[in-house]
Amino acid sequence: MDSGNFLGEFLRARRELTGPEEAGLGSSRARRTPGLRRHDVAMLAGISVDYYIRLEQGRERHPSPSVLGALARVLRLTPEAEEHLYDLALREDRPRRIARPEEQVSPYLLRLMSGWVTTPAFVCDRWMDILAVNPIAETLLEGLNRVDNMVSMVFTDPLARRFYRDWEKIAHNRAAHLRAMAGPDVDDPRLTELVDELSEQSPEFRRIWRRHEVNGLHRETKDLHHPEVGDLTITCEALYSTGARNQQLVTVQAEPGSPSDWALHALAEKAGSPVSHPI
Repeated sequence: MDSGNFLGEFLRARRELTGPEEAGLGSSRARRTPGLRRHDVAMLAGISVDYYIRLEQGRERHPSPSVLGALARVLRLTPEAEEHLYDLALREDRPRRIARPEEQVSPYLLRLMSGWVTTPAFVCDRWMDILAVNPIAETLLEGLNRVDNMVSMVFTDPLARRFYRDWEKIAHNRAAHLRAMAGPDVDDPRLTELVDELSEQSPEFRRIWRRHEVNGLHRETKDLHHPEVGDLTITCEALYSTGARNQQLVTVQAEPGSPSDWALHALAEKAGSPVSHPI
């Protein structure tokens, strides 16, 4: 999956995605490589070219907070991507994470989602492995073959491109969210296993993962196509419980009274739930 030079790989990927115009350098010079050159970043960040090269190559792994802040500014990082940059730089000073036992679903989250008749809900762990679904969520996912992991279903299920009408956007968001959830634990065994599997099976995942995008998305609008109820637009929101910090409850809702709302009620009836239709 990775060489172990997590900080350097992140810096290089983000440098190549930052255009000269974004950095205020103009675009008059012909460039054979994408993005900024190393000496561009060093100059704009106020550090030596040699020092920046050592950061990218992994020969220097302890930049100061002021250097990290300057790099985040030059590379136009979002707040979440900047937080990830700090996580990568400081990870070696943290004790190594002990492998966790298999995740057990929070009883509180199970009780909460089981009472939602017309609201699809999933419980996922930090790597987006699906730990539990309620009946209407199970019916909603009938448009897919694979429902074990929220990232895998996008990149490895042949039906995903039909199910997700905005597949490219969803694919970028899922990969970026996975990286955000990793934080400093980029060598976690489960993450390594998942990324290796996806990289082997999906050229699209390899292409997007190499961009090192970071997005701790908590709310996302999606356009779906369900084989029974047709097209619908939904909003997914991730909720976190203080009693289960590594688990998130993902809820699915539609605009009240909209055709998509009617579609969710139809799926609830198919799931065997007695429901009243929206007005």
